[in-house]
Amino acid sequence: MIALIWRDVRRGYGAGGATLVVAFFLLVAILFPFAIGPDAALLARIGGGVIWAAALLAALLPVERLVQPDLEAGVLDQLVVRGLSPVTIAAARTLGHWLAFAPPLMAAAVVAAGLLDLSIQRLLLVEAGLLLGTPGLAALAVATGALVAGLRGAGAIAGLVMLPLAVPLLIFGAGALAGGVGGLKLLAAVSLLLSVGGPVVAGAALRMAME
Repeated sequence: MIALIWRDVRRGYGAGGATLVVAFFLLVAILFPFAIGPDAALLARIGGGVIWAAALLAALLPVERLVQPDLEAGVLDQLVVRGLSPVTIAAARTLGHWLAFAPPLMAAAVVAAGLLDLSIQRLLLVEAGLLLGTPGLAALAVATGALVAGLRGAGAIAGLVMLPLAVPLLIFGAGALAGGVGGLKLLAAVSLLLSVGGPVVAGAALRMAME
């Protein structure tokens, strides 16, 4: 399990996936003030929601390569032959993806907060929300990758599958800026539900894809 998780972490950083996610995330944060205008009060008020929307869109970028390459190369079949269940593989893939995805995103959120003129207090709430919410995003990304693996136009289908399911994370993540601890608790509950259910769904999808 540790070797499998470490492999996914190294691949996430080594293949430039984390760099692409951060670049896309910061691009959204940079362009948004141009669309809204130089109103610092307005940017500060909606900045947390902008960061969460950018994080959700950035989470879509690596979905297509989370499962598909290993499925085509037969790596998943070899792992099953060695005694790992599809659910265990999906859980390891989720944890590895989270370790490669969340820390760079949280670091980039500091830069985005400066661009959006967020206060230190709101930045801390955003960071706490990302820490609690990104496990759910990672689980949802792996589950979506497993569901669309092998399908034609998987990238477009992944967006249609993942975005509606991630809306609760977006709502509670942005709402935590106003709701404080109560909002963070709701976000943590949704993220925990996705973190537990995601590998189960992904495991079932992998089992069908390998048959």
